[in-house]
Amino acid sequence: MIRLSVLYPKTDGASFDHDYYRDSHVPLALKTWGLESAEIDKGIDGPYEAAVHFTFDSMEAFGAALGAPGTADVQADVVNYTTIVPAMQISEIV
Repeated sequence: MIRLSVLYPKTDGASFDHDYYRDSHVPLALKTWGLESAEIDKGIDGPYEAAVHFTFDSMEAFGAALGAPGTADVQADVVNYTTIVPAMQISEIV
């Protein structure tokens, strides 16, 4: 299993709309990539304002999902909920 984590570091003066993220952005990503669910974190204590974790069956499935035509729309949607530049982590679940 492969996990894609998108992490939003706490940044002075930045904005983040958690409702839009939960209700619009993550569902857009799920639909675009053909996934059923994701885990969304709303930071309470620590270095991140928010995070989301998507799982894929394999690196091939991950590559196919991110190669989907709607991925550019997912990326373009970021400006609708945050001014934070996200960091991405791709991991193998062991």
